[in-house]
Amino acid sequence: MTDRTGTTAPNPAPTAEEPTVAEPDPGSRSGTRAKTGAESRAESRAATGAGTGAERPGPFRVRPIATRRGPDPKQDRAARTRLLVLTAAAELFTVRGFRHTSVQDVADRVGMTKGAVYFHYPTKEALAVAVVEQHYARWPLLLAGVTAEGHGPLETAERLLAGAALAFREDVVVQAGTRLQVERPQIDAELPTPYVDWTELLAGLLSRAEALGELRAGVRPRAAARSLVAAFFGAQHVSDVLRERADIVERWAETSELLFRAIRAE
Repeated sequence: MTDRTGTTAPNPAPTAEEPTVAEPDPGSRSGTRAKTGAESRAESRAATGAGTGAERPGPFRVRPIATRRGPDPKQDRAARTRLLVLTAAAELFTVRGFRHTSVQDVADRVGMTKGAVYFHYPTKEALAVAVVEQHYARWPLLLAGVTAEGHGPLETAERLLAGAALAFREDVVVQAGTRLQVERPQIDAELPTPYVDWTELLAGLLSRAEALGELRAGVRPRAAARSLVAAFFGAQHVSDVLRERADIVERWAETSELLFRAIRAE
């Protein structure tokens, strides 16, 4: 089988254990923050494919993307290695994009052979799919955290988008997943349609806000949700182009203040 880089991938027959690998180069366009234990465990489960057949509660649902996949790791070290490979691929996809990233580039970044990468991800498309799936897996965690704070629906919407802005600044998987969605015509896999879940989530929150009298009279919840989604993803794109998202949190805070003031009841 030949991948998009023009190299022949070996059949990824499961072996007892993959080679020991070095830690990946942590350098990327964005800084990386220390993750909590819960976040690390969630990332590992998503990276290994665990639980991909079940739906998470809430608007964001797990939608496994059809692609060839490597074997599920049976040992903790194998699961950690798989996550290191996925993170390295995300860093490269963020900076170079899908077309200009090869499996050999990923292997070099984590200090392992290309065959060892193919053990976990049998094609470059499989790597891209794994990164996109991890991107979408971030949002249910964010939603659960904000919901647990117990705010009203309008403030929940505001805090969700603020949290998403922070994720776009700090989380290379979020950054890479977004770039891969833009480059979807180059990827031989049916990636999810972007923006739909965010629009549905915000429309639901704004409908609840309307029922509670939190919305300004005349504001239509779904139209407002579409406007918020367009403004947010437009802001992150402009911040990416101009500042590599270094100022996304500040730029979104400016836009958010304006938009929520316009729709909030006085």
